[in-house]
Amino acid sequence: MIRVGIIGASGYTGAELLRIIAQHQEIDVTVATAHEHSGKRISSLYPSLAMFYEDEFKAYDRDEIEKRCDAVFIGLPHGESMKIVPGLMSIGKKIVDLSADFRFDDPAVYEKWYGVPHSCPELLEQAVYGLPELNRDRIEDAQLVANPGCYPTAVALGLLPLVEGSFVFGTVYIDAKSGISGAGRKLTLQTHFPQVADNIVPYAVSGHRHQPEMEQVLTGVTVGGTFPVAFIPHLVPMNRGILCTMYVPLKDRMGDSEIWDLYNDAYSVEAFVHLLDAGECPQTKAVQGSNNCHIGLAAALNGEGLVVMSAIDNLVKGASGQAVQNMNLLCGLPEDTGLLAPGLFP
Repeated sequence: MIRVGIIGASGYTGAELLRIIAQHQEIDVTVATAHEHSGKRISSLYPSLAMFYEDEFKAYDRDEIEKRCDAVFIGLPHGESMKIVPGLMSIGKKIVDLSADFRFDDPAVYEKWYGVPHSCPELLEQAVYGLPELNRDRIEDAQLVANPGCYPTAVALGLLPLVEGSFVFGTVYIDAKSGISGAGRKLTLQTHFPQVADNIVPYAVSGHRHQPEMEQVLTGVTVGGTFPVAFIPHLVPMNRGILCTMYVPLKDRMGDSEIWDLYNDAYSVEAFVHLLDAGECPQTKAVQGSNNCHIGLAAALNGEGLVVMSAIDNLVKGASGQAVQNMNLLCGLPEDTGLLAPGLFP
């Protein structure tokens, strides 16, 4: 059994990690830290976990992690992970970090979008971006994995086959909608129930911090040049889920069968990416609670453009499920261990 710690286990992603690992055959949570809730039972904060965890949240103690854990998930706020990662790496721990602290190649980009200087930029080269469908081999050999953001996961999985094949001509416009849990557990006016209920609102329209992450991933598979996107996120009144509708201009007209074959070749062997039949559109309800990504395709502009749609659960494939997928790879386990669960419906 692989012993893991969850550092910052009291937030939504931490709770989702606990939920998923409760049914994992090869991983056991031996330490769960939460500074604010130290000494409080896990089940008192999350009663849904009462039958699986009798432990208390603990304060962070690196010596305790060294003795009791083989690997760690980090669910701390942005800017906090980089304070402890160097010490954890020095004692040989394998790490999946769910913050943005190690997602960017350039520390200046991180500082611009997250507002703080990077305290250990020398580790950015060692970190592997944790999108398994793109970087599986590198993840297996890594010590530090930067778990992707939720929006970038949905966008990258939807666009990678087209971008890798150099089929895109011009800017891709992305209309993205997310459930409230994507904003985290801390209450703000924007996520207060009277603000959210019966309401859909765009936000960060002048620039969202996930946009440079998307552009970095897609530029990385572009042949020459950069790959800018126009990204507008919206907050919708549901707990979970992300739906991205992407308007893609194509270099050359493509037939329906050609597009289908391109995506089928890319994803037919992937356990967690499902290509929908022609005429079907993804829906957030179908992936809720699962590590799955559903992708739908529709021709536009007489075949000169394409509408790509993707749906994920922002807390699972967009965060904790993908983190477990990455941990499985880090620890030499079958990638789908503990994750082969269908979505919840209705």
